[in-house]
This record gives sequence, C-alpha cells and structure tokens, in this order.
Amino acid sequence: MSLLEDSSKTVSVYTTATFMSFFFMNAPSTERMTEGILDVRISHRFGTLNSGGYEFFGLDESNIHLSLEYGILDWLMAGIGRGSFEKTYDAFAKFSILRQSTGARVMPVSMSFLSSVAYKSIKITDISIPDDFSSRLSFTEQLLIARKMNKWLSFQLSPTLIHYNYILIESDPSNLWAIGTGGRIRLSKRVSLNAEYYILTDDNPQMLQPVYNPLSVGFDIETGGHVFQLIFTNSVAMIEKSFIGETTGRWVDGDIHFGFNISRIFKLKDREITRSNY
Repeated sequence: MSLLEDSSKTVSVYTTATFMSFFFMNAPSTERMTEGILDVRISHRFGTLNSGGYEFFGLDESNIHLSLEYGILDWLMAGIGRGSFEKTYDAFAKFSILRQSTGARVMPVSMSFLSSVAYKSIKITDISIPDDFSSRLSFTEQLLIARKMNKWLSFQLSPTLIHYNYILIESDPSNLWAIGTGGRIRLSKRVSLNAEYYILTDDNPQMLQPVYNPLSVGFDIETGGHVFQLIFTNSVAMIEKSFIGETTGRWVDGDIHFGFNISRIFKLKDREITRSNY
C-alpha cells in the first residue's frame, strides 16, 4: 500500500466533468471542447410567464440563438453564433489556464479565460443614433474560476467586464463590471440541477432603462452525445453582453422566461469524444 501511495504522488490526476456542459444555462463554464470536436447548440427563450393565457404563458413568443463551437486545441476552443435578440452576431474564444488536480501537481481550482465580441445588426430608425460598424460592437472579458468539491457538487466564480462602444446617454456606463456565480448539484448520473447569478457592481439609477441582476435555474439532462438544458430565467438574451448588462425583467414581478438549450457534439478528428479534459 505504501508503494501505491508513493506512485500516486508521482503523477498528476486531473479532475474531470466539473460541469455537464460548456454553459451553465446562459453563462459559460470552465468546461471546453477538446481538439477536433464540434458542438452545435440551439437555444430558445420564450416570453414571460406573467404574460397570461392569451400569450400561452410566453410560449407564443420565441427568441433563438444558434452557435457552432469547436475545439481548436486541447486548451483552446472558439465559437460563432447568431441570435434573434437585436439580430446579434457573436464570436468567442476560451483559453484554459489552470486545471484542478491532485497528486504530483496539486491545483485546487480550474481556471479559464473567455473573450467575446458581439455585433448588433438590428436596423436603427432613430437618426440621432450613429449607424456605423464600430458603434454596434460590444466586448466581454471573463475569468472563470471553478472547483469541483466532490462528485455531487461544483461551484464557479466569474469576474466579468463588458464594454459597449456606444451608449445611449452619458449616465449609462460604457464599462460594466459584474461578478457571476454558478453551481451544479448532481442529482443522478445524467441529471443535474444548475443555478447562475450575476451581480452588477455598477447599479446606476440614472440609466436610461433599468437593468437587473440576471438569475437562472434549471436542469441538465445528458443523453449520450446530447445535453438538454431546461431553464427558467429573467433574461431573454443568451450572450454575455445582453443577459448580464441588458436584463430588464425581475423574478419578483413574474418576468420569468422558460427556455431550453440543445447541445449536440460531433467528432471531426479521430479522437475520443469528451466534454472536458479537467
């Protein structure tokens, strides 16, 4: 037994499956695609539950986001997408920095860095608003820090900076800081309960349109190459600059959107499909 204990200390054992998907629901997790693997994601958010029976409790409305995400290297993945909310195009890259491990190398957390850009293509009818390429851009930078406590429980902290190239009024912040938190409780081998919450550190009462902290709860259901996510959230948007900085609904007012994500992975290189190297 002492020989086995000594040998276990000479190799690094990396933590796997900190989370079931690359996204909690809206927010990115530290998980990423390995080299040569493509993830096709389809996301829907319906209208608010408090819209009543006439709107079928929000199901008559629909916002959609489509994305392709690819593992370029084992420490780098990138993606592109298009959403119906403000007809926005987006792209991102996610880099792995640290991997939670034990043994020869003890690392208590996993860490990734995400950088994304979004282009709002919706038509502008107000002539007072500039209609040039640069004014339609926004950028998001996130540091993702996660720890898998045990096989049932994982947490993540996500310091975030969002920059808007154009703001409607001077009192609106062009740089918006937020702290995101998220967690996963594993309920069974293929089902988990997830939650995510972002706290805006610049709660400016002079903003043209009040925004609120986004809160989402839901379930991950894994079925082979698919991951289904069932979601309840006060945000209708599905990319960082929008759901963090532009959420106008509140849970206490019943502004809750039901939605879902469907993720399907494809192997483009002759490698084992895995959702994480962690």
